[in-house]
Amino acid sequence: MICFKYQDTSSSASEDLGCRRGEFSRKHYGSVELLISSDADGAIQRAGRFRVENGSIDEISDYTPGTWRRTDVHLENPEYHTRWYFKYFLGKVHQNYVGTDAEKNPFFLSVVLSDQNNQRVPQYRAILWRKTGTLKISLPYSPTKTLSVKSILSAMNVDRFEKGPREILNPEIQKDLLVLEEQEGSVNFKFGVLYAKDGQLTDDEMFSNEMGSETFEKFLNLLGDTICLQGWAGYRGGLDTKNDTTGINSIYTVYQGHELMFHVSTMLPYSKENKQQVERKRHIGNDIVTIVFQEGDDASPSFKPSMIRSHFTHIFALVRYNSQNDSYRLKIFSEESVPLFGPPLPSPPVFTDHQEFRDFLLVKLINGEKATLETPTFAQKRQRTLDMLIRSLYQDLMPDMHKNMLNRRSFSDVLPESPKSARKKEEARQAEFVRVGQALKLKTIVRGDAPTSLVTTGLCRKEPWESQSFCSSFPYDIVCGDSWGQSLLVATDSAGVMLLEASDPLFSNADSPTLPPVQVFDKTLTVKQMHVLEPQDLLIARADKGKDARLYVYRLSTLKQGIEERQLVRTKCDSRENKLEKTKGCHLYSINTHHGVELRIVAAIRNKLLLITRKQSRLECVSSIATVTGSTDSPVEEFQYIREICLCDSPVVMALVDGPTGENDHMICVAYRHQFDLINESTGDAYRLHHVDSNRVNFVAAIDVYEDGEAGLLLCYNNICVYKKVCPFNGATPMIQPNTSDFHFSWNQMPNATVCAFPYILAFTTDSIEIRLVVNGNLVYTAVVPELQLTASRSDIYFISSAPINSASNCSSRDTSSQSSPQTPTGYEMPVFPSPLGDGETQSKHIYKIPLSNLVGRSIERPLKSPLVNKVLTAPAPSMTGPAPMIGSTTSLSLSRMEIKEIASRTRKELLGLTEEPSSKADGNSVKQRRMSKKNKEEEQKRTAEISIAEQVGMESVDGETDIQQLCPSGSEVEVRDDSPPTANPFTFSTSFEDDILDLK
Repeated sequence: MICFKYQDTSSSASEDLGCRRGEFSRKHYGSVELLISSDADGAIQRAGRFRVENGSIDEISDYTPGTWRRTDVHLENPEYHTRWYFKYFLGKVHQNYVGTDAEKNPFFLSVVLSDQNNQRVPQYRAILWRKTGTLKISLPYSPTKTLSVKSILSAMNVDRFEKGPREILNPEIQKDLLVLEEQEGSVNFKFGVLYAKDGQLTDDEMFSNEMGSETFEKFLNLLGDTICLQGWAGYRGGLDTKNDTTGINSIYTVYQGHELMFHVSTMLPYSKENKQQVERKRHIGNDIVTIVFQEGDDASPSFKPSMIRSHFTHIFALVRYNSQNDSYRLKIFSEESVPLFGPPLPSPPVFTDHQEFRDFLLVKLINGEKATLETPTFAQKRQRTLDMLIRSLYQDLMPDMHKNMLNRRSFSDVLPESPKSARKKEEARQAEFVRVGQALKLKTIVRGDAPTSLVTTGLCRKEPWESQSFCSSFPYDIVCGDSWGQSLLVATDSAGVMLLEASDPLFSNADSPTLPPVQVFDKTLTVKQMHVLEPQDLLIARADKGKDARLYVYRLSTLKQGIEERQLVRTKCDSRENKLEKTKGCHLYSINTHHGVELRIVAAIRNKLLLITRKQSRLECVSSIATVTGSTDSPVEEFQYIREICLCDSPVVMALVDGPTGENDHMICVAYRHQFDLINESTGDAYRLHHVDSNRVNFVAAIDVYEDGEAGLLLCYNNICVYKKVCPFNGATPMIQPNTSDFHFSWNQMPNATVCAFPYILAFTTDSIEIRLVVNGNLVYTAVVPELQLTASRSDIYFISSAPINSASNCSSRDTSSQSSPQTPTGYEMPVFPSPLGDGETQSKHIYKIPLSNLVGRSIERPLKSPLVNKVLTAPAPSMTGPAPMIGSTTSLSLSRMEIKEIASRTRKELLGLTEEPSSKADGNSVKQRRMSKKNKEEEQKRTAEISIAEQVGMESVDGETDIQQLCPSGSEVEVRDDSPPTANPFTFSTSFEDDILDLK
């Protein structure tokens, strides 16, 4: 007997509104103002337009003043995720090509087949080098389908050539391509620090301060360490480390793999005779970002960027210290051409925790300098430099065009039938290629220019995208799903529709019982799409296919009652009264997101749109729930058909856009052919929203968003995401024209689905989750999730993966991708991607959950509790297995410095080619392990769980993280907090290394 605990549905529900598809505003990142500097007589000296960030009041936020979520502080476009050539190509067998496009501009293409971060996810990575910049894309690997250079370039929207691409076999090309990648910007940064006394209003006065105050010295100690410049071997930021001509000391630190040197005004040479202090201005005036530490209280005259005469400095961070409450106040000035960058300041921008202030300030400064490089001034210089380098490299290769160095060898060319001498020659060439690349990689690491990240980031804080294990093993393929309270309603391919309940949070993860799935519909009803609308007491489902497809509507309370009282499993025959008859042949439907009073459904039947509404107040909805009499009660009669709209083609993607008044101004966004159109619901008129300039179009999604109350759309197709603002409306006609707020960005891999959860937008690909910021499209993190599939995302995000929680025990500590080659299938260099399954096993699905409240930063109210609460626990179904024991982050703290040092030493030996090839014994053991019985296999995994922790640390053996610790005295900062909460999800795993299994930290 299953018992339910009823809860009134009249409680407010913010399932979607203001959360996943809700309001966002660029105002949180400041507003542009004209700032004027005047002299003592009031005469205007200088003026400039700057975006001023001084904190903003977020009415829908429940943050307390002066605090914010630490997890909002992210490095944007982190080098560890963007410098692909160094991380994935250099020192590994890969292929490089040269060609010229239709405009006769030379380009270079690099392609590598690698195991994605040791996750047994083989994939191709490709980098296209052009004068306009680099374009990166990941493409799935198929052992049966070969991949050509032209198909890769076509995926990058390059289909026409003046000269077809030819392979470059010279290993020295790696050095030139690394130089091209370094044009993206330095991995190390230099920031100016200017001390200003109370009342000082000119740059001459500020630069003439010979000494700083006690509070200024305290601030400097917070920024970093005082180092002696003479003989300094680390990053020097343009300072003299031999003759003390730029001062004796300076402030230096390492933050998340970046070396930071501060040009402190009071530490640079001071001259009593020179009032302009040229030596100080020479350094600080040429810094892109400058911190201004100003004495005095808030009532005293404040600093303005126009007080500084510099054409190079684009960002000023004004810092004030309040001794009364030991706090820092921050204000940011950015030249108006600088793109938006985070994190946004809290309101008020006051920091009482000094360590959090330091983290916030350093991340803000690093993100600011990266954003400045995208301004027209710097972007044009970088494009000219890149164009010059590419053309110069192309000219150097021209004399060899007719020699053997360049040839037309196919990308997928294999040599199994080639003569033994030719095979040996090819293997010798590849060995030399790898040797040159690894030597170059080691040299870059020793020099301190390697793009790395803070090794212990995962132990410092909990990231908002960390997931929780929802169901450790589910034996069926999931077609679609939606959350129902804290449960998950899923439609399977062969077992009907099931309701899954999460493990009880009162139990520890190891002791938590696995609840069996409850079948709601049997397999006669094949559901392809569904929505659970708890405030409406409604389930909408699209079932069957082709001409038999229909929309079905059910009362949730009726389904719940059937499960509670009779364990009723409904069939297709039981659903005859739940059909919406006019929807026959429906292949797609969409509902409006913000359904306050009126629920709107648009069903696509070939090239026709059928508009359906259900008008019912919340009070009537509650009344209908209370008067449910039986399972035959159907809400079909409450729906009314409004009109049909004919289109020129069948829509592939649809989204409903609510108008500002709700009176004849609702719109429907449809995607078909090579375009996105807006359709007026009332008139059926179509307006062109966006045209796709590509030979092949894979439409992904159109997500309705609202910026400051005005409607906008995120249009996702191929690997592109475009933001279009479609308001204000002029009567019934949307104003669709280029807008300054429109922007676009490229995903690194073509997504299958996208989810918007402000401030993030997440792309779900076949094997990764790519996390970016909505406001500017900047990358925050990429997580590897093998065989990934998004299941539900309207409230909490649910996804499935083939990787079990404890699959790390099956991973090799050796980098299998180091010898991967897409063109040579020999056993010596072909990457091995073993199946995680044993012989005769069927692969189970593992379901994970990312709570929406973690992403959007506030609690999401649920109108209904899970429909399976307070029921009598029954024995688990035979096909369901109990959850695997979780490994908390406390285990990873057991890694000693000696162990890390030993791993670093082993990594260095691998880079130098001193490591022996793995013996075939390991392969034999893996075969033996696959033949073990399931019971013995589970016991073996438990015994090796602790061993796998240490093995995970050495995974990405040539990526340079551990080499930095071993070879660079500066090292990465290690912040291990004792109060770090133990994690219970597969993405903050055994260690904090970024290449761990399912590393979503």
